[in-house]
This record gives sequence, C-alpha cells and structure tokens, in this order.
Amino acid sequence: MAEVAVEGIVKDFGPVHVLRGVSFAAREGEFVALVGPSGCGKSTLLRCIAGLEAVNGGTIQISGRVVNNLEPKERDAAMVFQNYALYPHMTVRQNMGYSLKLRKVKPELIKPQVEEAAAILGLSDYLDRYPRQLSGGQRQRVAMGRAIVRKPAVFLFDEPLSNLDAALRVQMRAEIRALHKRLGVTSIYVTHDQIEAMTMADKIVVLRNGQVEQVGPPLELYDKPANTFVAQFIGSPAMNLIAGTMTSSSFVSASGQELKLNRDVSSPTEVILGIRPEHFDVTDIAQANSIPAAILQSESTGTMTYASMAALGTTLQLAIPGRRSLEPNQKTNLLFDPNHAHLFDAASLARL
Repeated sequence: MAEVAVEGIVKDFGPVHVLRGVSFAAREGEFVALVGPSGCGKSTLLRCIAGLEAVNGGTIQISGRVVNNLEPKERDAAMVFQNYALYPHMTVRQNMGYSLKLRKVKPELIKPQVEEAAAILGLSDYLDRYPRQLSGGQRQRVAMGRAIVRKPAVFLFDEPLSNLDAALRVQMRAEIRALHKRLGVTSIYVTHDQIEAMTMADKIVVLRNGQVEQVGPPLELYDKPANTFVAQFIGSPAMNLIAGTMTSSSFVSASGQELKLNRDVSSPTEVILGIRPEHFDVTDIAQANSIPAAILQSESTGTMTYASMAALGTTLQLAIPGRRSLEPNQKTNLLFDPNHAHLFDAASLARL
C-alpha cells in the first residue's frame, strides 16, 4: 500500500489551463473518487498521477517519493482504462500476464499469479478465451485482473464503468468495492457519476474548472457542502437553491415568502437558501411556516415520487418516499424542517 500526495498540480495544454493548483492526498488503503463535470480535469489529473501526462507545476508523491520525472512503469501504479485496452489477439491469460512478461518474469511464476487474480475476479473459466468472446463486464474484469497481477501500490481507475449498462454498473460497483476491501490497495477512481462516488469512495475530491472545490467523506459533502456548486453536484435530484434575505431569524424569499429558520443574524444579509428535495413534504392543509405551492408535474418510480412545484418564486424539486397522487395544477402546501436548511452567501456562494 502507498500514500499518494498531490500538491499544487498545474497542467496546461498550450494556452488552455486544465489543472490550476490541485492538491489532495489519498492515505494508505483509501478509496478516493475524483468527480466533477465534463472538462473539469479529473481524467487529466489521473493521467498525471500515472505518468501519462507531464505536469507543468507542483509535485506528485507516491509512498513519500516524488515521481514527477519517473516513467509510468517506475511509479508502482496500475491503471484501469474506460475502454478496457485489451489486446484482441491475446487470450485472457495472455492479456493478464502481459505486463509481467514485459518485466521478464519467468513463465512458471506468471501462471500462478494470473490464476490467482482470475480466481479473485471469477475469470478462471475464461482464461483461454479472447476478448471478443467476453461480455463488457467480463472484459472489465480482465482489465482489472491485468492490474492486480502487477501487485501495484496504487490502483488508478479512469471511468471504468461508463461503457456498461445500468444494471451491470451497479453490480460492478459492488465488485470493485469488495475487491478494494480484499486487496487493501490505495485506489483513485475517476467518475462523472456522483452516485458511484457516493457509494464507493472513502473520500471524494470535487473538481471544477481545474480546481478543487471540496474534499471530504461522501456524507460530509452531502450534509455540509462548501458552496452552491458542491451542494448541487452532490445529490440527485440536486439541492434546491432559493435567493432571498436573512433578517433576524427569518428567511424572506425574493417573492416575499417568509420562513422561520434556526439561525440568527444581526443585520439583513443577502443569502441563498438550500433545501434538498427529500427534506420537503406535501400537505393539503396550510400550517405555520408552510409554503404555498402549485404542482407542475410528478412521476413515480414505485418507491419514490418525484415532483416539480412552483413555490417561493421558483421551481422546486421534491423527492417523496412512497407513491403520492399529485396532479398537475393542483394547489398544495410544502413543509420542511428548518434544521435541514443550508445557507450560502449570495455574493461568494460559500457556505455560511
């Protein structure tokens, strides 16, 4: 196992600044997810750690050793790519053992290592097949097996599940997490899917425009987002944001609706109120601190009802457990617990 420390990484492609002073650390045995919208620099950052891209500034340390000037094969890190990157003319056995063959490892030593990795990944019956004879999930296991046989200090995953269908992604998420717990190898995992990050990672690094917005455990980012970007990126459906003013212990929306919050301010402050969709409830009876609303649309997945409501001068998204009959254009009232309110500064968008 190894610790990976990234300090002030800068990466430019000509005039385009892709990474702008990125810093984070993955402790020994930790599973770290890099998330962010397309183009935020997460895959480029992973490639910099792997040595596939040279950095323009900052340092990358693996096991306390600065690896900036080392070749990829010297960094003791194995990468699993999005497109599997398997050799079509080689069998599963040959693909998995190829990196050891390049290192001049004796064939009699390669065979047991490949078979051990195949047993871990459920590939023992497929060792003599070619990639074209495998399903997408099996090919991804082969790609992981090729990384495992190297016994690296660090695993690097670049969106490994994005080519799989929804059901297989869920299965493979569980398998990768179980594999990580079994091997205990430090892992850095790039994904655009925040659900993957929330369910798999010990720590999440949220990137935007080549910079780190927040680093922390999944539920910490969910419960205490550092700013409105993280608040809306982490969580699905996204957090509702409502502009308004805090006066004493009340929030007044731009539409004039007043809500009592468990906060006190000495002078009026322009803020953005954040409420997650699951922290609303719907009632037909107006109550103290309830919010008048009109139903725009709703849909049920069987276990949840998702609805859009016109309220507080904007459109709010709700996620209500169970099956609720919510008809478009119906008038109703929304309730929420003030203890679940998030406040952000209207100017900086940072958490208050």
